[in-house]
Parts: sequence; structure tokens; C-alpha cells
Amino acid sequence: MSPTIAGVRTRLSDLAEQAGVSTATVSRVLNGKPGVASSTRQAVLAALDVLGYERPSALSGRSAGLVGLVVPELTNPVFPAFAQAIESILAQRGYTPLLCTQAPGGTTEDEYVSTLVDHSVDGIVFVSGLHADSRASHRRYELLSGQGVPIVLVNGYAEDVDAPFVSPDDAEAVDVAVQHLVTLGHREIGLAIGPERYVPARRKLGAFLKALVRHGLAADTADARRHAISTLYTLEGGQAAAAELYAAGHTAVVCGSDLMALGAVRAARSQGLRVPDDVSIVGYDDAPLIAFTDPPLTTVRQPVDAMAHAAVSALLTEIGGDRAPRTELLFSPELVVRGSTGPAPRG
Repeated sequence: MSPTIAGVRTRLSDLAEQAGVSTATVSRVLNGKPGVASSTRQAVLAALDVLGYERPSALSGRSAGLVGLVVPELTNPVFPAFAQAIESILAQRGYTPLLCTQAPGGTTEDEYVSTLVDHSVDGIVFVSGLHADSRASHRRYELLSGQGVPIVLVNGYAEDVDAPFVSPDDAEAVDVAVQHLVTLGHREIGLAIGPERYVPARRKLGAFLKALVRHGLAADTADARRHAISTLYTLEGGQAAAAELYAAGHTAVVCGSDLMALGAVRAARSQGLRVPDDVSIVGYDDAPLIAFTDPPLTTVRQPVDAMAHAAVSALLTEIGGDRAPRTELLFSPELVVRGSTGPAPRG
């Protein structure tokens, strides 16, 4: 007989199909029976959530502890993707994540940290936080270490901080983007990147300048610098930078984020340019829904899930009393070719 959840009779077959398991396994999970792998149990619980059923209180279990997750504003779709991936993995390991999202003029990173410490969290994961800002003080992280609070820092390396770091390989991301455009015959390639004070932007810029020299598109890195524009990591920032690059004769633009790339598409259309017939555009992140833009965006996929697993693994190692490696873990990105890049226009 199907169990009843929150007054609604649950169809075991629906849950089994959603979770990819048998109805017998679903029944064992719902009835709290032993002998079910934790990953399978989590899949059934996720199916309950997706299908809109409230979890029975008996299934909630006792949390292994609280973990803070500090991320930037959620306007950039890649940050919700990171938050969802990290929260899901933490939940599978029995931890309750406390999500802290920042917004301009809102609660600061330091204020969130103070609140998390007051709640006696077992650890904190920072995604693209102040550790990625080369002008920001890193003392806040030293204080956390001094208080015995394990931390893991994602996207942005600071060699003076004693903590595990997880990052995408920003240099490789730019290299594969430039290589792709060169293969398509582009000789005038520009870069629209965020403020250079941020480690990922600085790394991408450095790799871009070297790539232009390596492919014979600039005499040296000083000459290559005129092909790069630093702006805001926003749609409007990408639009302004791309408009300037198009005006200077660039037929292709590599962008520091998918949002900036969408701004580059807007800039092209405002100038009567067709994408990819007249100009090609490469984004970065491969955030959700980017494949459904017009045109579908060619982008460099940030390995969110792999990075999330590594970050949680390192944090739980620290929480367990062992020391995780302090060398920065770099993850290779993946070029995803879609409709926003094409052969260089003739002439």
C-alpha cells in the first residue's frame, strides 16, 4: 500500500521512475528500513522534493552539523548552480547548508561570517568571495583559522591564506577559446573581461595576451593588451566592451562570463552585425539555459559539479580533523561549441 505524505497518497511508481530505482527500494526508504545505500536514499528523497511531496519527519534524520555557504549575488546563473551543487552534496553527507547570498548594499561577507560563527557552523565554503579580490584583506580568513573554523575557498587563489583552494583553470579556458577562434580563421580577436583586481580575471587576461602572441596575432604582450578591455562582470559591461572591440575591427570576442557574452550579442545587433556571420562570441561558465539563447552560445564550461565535490570533500576532511592539501586544485574547463561562433567573415 502506498504511504501517505502530508495528506497526499504517494504513487511509488512515480517516485521510483523519478529516482531511477525500484518501487521496493522506494518503499524501504519511505518506511525507514535498513539496507539502502546512502546515495540511493538521497535519490528517493530528491524525488520526493521534485514531485512536490513533503518529506515525512521520520526521514529527516539528525543533521551531522551546519555548514555555511557564502556566494555572490545570484544574478549570474553560475552562482546558483554552484550553490545548488554544493548544498546537494552536503545534504547527501548529512550536513545542513546555510546559504548566504550577497547583493550590492546588502549583508557583507564579514557580517555573514559573524552570523555563521555565532551559529557554531562546522565549516564554511566561500565561492568567489573576497579571497578572489587581490585588493581585499585576507585577515578575515586567518581569524577563522585561528578560531578553528575549517574553510574552503572556491574560484580565486591567495597564497597567503592557509586553506584548501578549488579553482577552474582560467588560463586553459582562454587558450581553448582562442584556439577555437583561430581555427575558424579569426585574426582580430578581442577579450572582454572583468576588473583585473580579481584573480580569475587577471589569470584570463594573462593567458589571453600570451595566446595572441603564440598564434602570431600580436608582436608581444604589450601589443596584445590593446585587444583586451576590462569592464564589469555584467551584461551591460559586456555590451560596452564588445561595442568598443567591434568598432576597432575585431571579428571575434572572448568574454569572461556568459552574461558578458550575452551583452556582446546585444552590442552586435545594435550595430547591425550578425552573430556568427559577422562576429563570433565565446562565453564562459555554461550557466543553465545558455544553450537556449539566440543564437545558442558557444562557451567554456566551468566544471561546477566536479569543483563542488572537491570543495565539500576538502571541507569534510578538515572537519574530520585531518588536513586537506593546501595546493590549489585546478579543474580543466570544456569548450562547448554552439551557434555563436563561425568562420571569420571574408575580407
